[in-house]
Amino acid sequence: MEDILRPIYQERASQLNTLGILLVEKKQRSSQTTDSFDAILLMIVKEADQHVYTKHYSYDDKKAAMHIITELQLQEWILLGSNRKIFEWLHHSKILFDRNEYVANLKKELEEFPFHGRKIKMGLEFAKLIRRYVDGKALFENKQYLDAYNYVVHSLHHLARLAIIENGLHPELTVWQQVKQIEPEIYKLYVELVVSEETLEQRLELLFLASEFLIHSRTNIGSSHLIDVLSKKEHWMFSEIMSEPELMPYSVDMSVLLEYLIEKHLLEIVNVETKGQGVFHRCYRVSQKLS
Repeated sequence: MEDILRPIYQERASQLNTLGILLVEKKQRSSQTTDSFDAILLMIVKEADQHVYTKHYSYDDKKAAMHIITELQLQEWILLGSNRKIFEWLHHSKILFDRNEYVANLKKELEEFPFHGRKIKMGLEFAKLIRRYVDGKALFENKQYLDAYNYVVHSLHHLARLAIIENGLHPELTVWQQVKQIEPEIYKLYVELVVSEETLEQRLELLFLASEFLIHSRTNIGSSHLIDVLSKKEHWMFSEIMSEPELMPYSVDMSVLLEYLIEKHLLEIVNVETKGQGVFHRCYRVSQKLS
């Protein structure tokens, strides 16, 4: 297969803009690693007009997909976990071209998973977890049980991913298989939610109680990255937090996360005077107890 695809990637390998070229071949008929294709050709470039450019090819009775992605897009996927296939592709791929060992170093970094990178990813998963948990609980209290169920499933998924990252691993597509070995308590919660014979209301009620403890026990490590960044200043306006480059990935989950951390006494409110009588800017700072 490599020989068949060589004319497609050979020209790009000679371009200085190309950092690495990888080949992922389908090993099993039922495998979804290659998105139903027989092969994935992954090209990483320094920069391009489009962050992701894809072409599909046919040869004999087989098919292949070529993805050209920028280094910036790759790093975003790795940080946010927004394209989980990328971890499988990098792990299972054969390196066809590697400029200055860029791909080899990237694979090594992913295997070692440096602690700073883990802290950021744990923070992002924790923010998503809190958003789903808080919204799900509100729906439950309003007796919207089916919608609450959907949010709880997502919150458990983020809790599972958080536990996996905490253990120094990258979450794979088979998250529940991973978490079954690492954190069986979270796995049991998920099983109880989806297969229990109790009413949906009873299942959700028990799960919110159990989840509260598991979330509380991970609050310090899940908020560690955010607390570190907010410790750099005396206090922050919300607009300053949202425009801070290191905190931008938290996006729409930030507001709910801040309120949760205030409730847990990790953050405090600072009221700063405005020109309006009795109206204050609502600012945020790390709790004085932590400093």
